[in-house]
Amino acid sequence: MKTFARALSEAARKISDSSDTARLDAELLLAEALGIDRDRLLLSPPERDVPDRFWTMVERRTAGEPMSYITGRRAFWNVELHVGPGVLIPRPDTEVLITSALEHFEGTAGPARILDLGTGPGTLLLAALDIWPKATGLGIDQSRRAMSYAAANARRLGLEPRAEFRLGNWADGVDEVFDLVLCNPPYVPEQAVTGPGVKEHEPHEALFAGPDGLDCIRAVAPDFPSLIARAGLGAVEIGFDQGGPASEILARDGLRARLAQDLGGRDRAVLLSWA
Repeated sequence: MKTFARALSEAARKISDSSDTARLDAELLLAEALGIDRDRLLLSPPERDVPDRFWTMVERRTAGEPMSYITGRRAFWNVELHVGPGVLIPRPDTEVLITSALEHFEGTAGPARILDLGTGPGTLLLAALDIWPKATGLGIDQSRRAMSYAAANARRLGLEPRAEFRLGNWADGVDEVFDLVLCNPPYVPEQAVTGPGVKEHEPHEALFAGPDGLDCIRAVAPDFPSLIARAGLGAVEIGFDQGGPASEILARDGLRARLAQDLGGRDRAVLLSWA
C-alpha cells in the first residue's frame, strides 16, 4: 500500500503540468496497469509491486497523450468503446444526440433503422442499438482505422448482427430512408483553440472543418431530406456558437430545424424533423 501511495504521488506530480486531474489520472493508470478497477485500487489494493507498465503510461500522459488512448477505452452513454490513436475520442457533449432521440421516440417502439454519419469507432450507432434492441443500423466513415475500431466494438458488445459499417463519404451511395439519422461531423474552426493534447494527438480530419467550422455541415446538409423518414429524426452535433448558421444550412426542402442544449445549457445539436 505504501508503495502504491508513493507511486501515485510521484505520478501525479509528473502529470500535473499536462492535466488538471493529475491525481485521478494517476489512479486510473495504476488501476489499468494492475488490471483492476479504481475502486479496488483505493479500497483493497493487491499486494504486489508497481508494474513497469504504469510508468510507461505515466510518461505518455505527461507528454499530453489523452487518457483514452493510453487505456484504450472510453465510456459513452451505456457502452464502453475501444479507441486508439487516429480515432476521435467520444465526448460527453455528444450524448445530447442520444437524449434528443430518446425524447423524440418516447412512447413508441423506437427507430427500426438508424444511420450514423461519421461514426468513428461506432460511438452513436452502437449506443443507439444498445438502447433499441430491435433496431438495425448503418455506420459510415471515411477512415479505415475508424471502421476497424467500429467493427471490433460491435463484435465485443454483441451488436455485430445488427450493425453494418461502410467506408464512404457521408451519405454518398445511400438510397435508403432511416428513422433516426445521427451525425457528429467535424465542426471546429481551423484556427480555434482546443484543449490540451487535442490538436497534437487526435485526427484533424475528424475535428476541423474550414474557417468557420461549417464546411462538413454544408457538405452533408443536402442529403438529410432524402434520408430522414416522415416520422423520423435527424440529429447533428454542432459547436456551442454555431446554432444559428448551422440551423439555416440544415433546414432545407421542408425540414424543420430546432436546437438542443447540452448539460451546460449551450447549443449542441440541430434536430431535424418534418413536422
